[in-house]
Amino acid sequence: MNRFRCRPRTRTPLLLLVPLLLLAACTAAPGPQEDGESPPPDQVPGERWQPRPGTGWQWQLTGKLDTSVDVPVYDIDGFTTTEEQVAGLKKDGRRTICYLSTGAWEDFRPDAQAFPPSMLGRGNGWEGERWLDIRRLAELEPLIAKRFDMCRDKGFDAVEPDNMDAYRNSSGFPLTAQHQLEYNRLIARLAHDRGLAVGLKNDLDQIPELVGAFDFAVNEQCAEYEECDSLTPFIEAGKAVFHAEYELDTDRFCARSRALKLSSLQKKYELGPWRRAC
Repeated sequence: MNRFRCRPRTRTPLLLLVPLLLLAACTAAPGPQEDGESPPPDQVPGERWQPRPGTGWQWQLTGKLDTSVDVPVYDIDGFTTTEEQVAGLKKDGRRTICYLSTGAWEDFRPDAQAFPPSMLGRGNGWEGERWLDIRRLAELEPLIAKRFDMCRDKGFDAVEPDNMDAYRNSSGFPLTAQHQLEYNRLIARLAHDRGLAVGLKNDLDQIPELVGAFDFAVNEQCAEYEECDSLTPFIEAGKAVFHAEYELDTDRFCARSRALKLSSLQKKYELGPWRRAC
């Protein structure tokens, strides 16, 4: 069953959500500047992929997967995307990023029962989701490792771990910035141990401490909140920043995005096929 996978910043009011437009969305034709790099060659064995600044991308978490978008990177749901779909994208020269929630529990995932109830905190604003107690590293590590094994076995190149800033939210646990740093570094290690690249999702305040541990960044709404300069450490390190806006039209953020070398899209909250690229 298709499901909302809207991912605006946690502080974005829920009343801004728009209805899911089931398969009614269209895909905008790619512009001449959006690709950023040519389709990559086959990865050298043992070499981890690291996308460069300006790399074009598509981000789709709901609806029938549209593989017609002419960009080198697809960020897609790790559970609902099949091994055959990943192989098809790879055959077409695409890199693939495996979307997973690593900081919040989701009651609709097939492994939901593996997370003990005592590990589940307050709701994070999305139906069926609750923050995880990220202090419990020893218990969380095998659960997340199994998910990353799934991404690797399906043929993904990278993972996008979501809900990586629980310490800044009302999680139900007394989380600190240090707890978040320790957990996020664990996430990076688990990905790297499997040959997967890994992106830092939002968590802007901890970029200076974490840029060295992550291979790229994924950000929502930094233009709307006037925070995009915070992502410069990734660009300076030669690492892509995959960025999406929901409330702003492209004419309000693309000029600045190009100046900062961000890989920017306008998306709708349901994160279906529709996109407009800078």
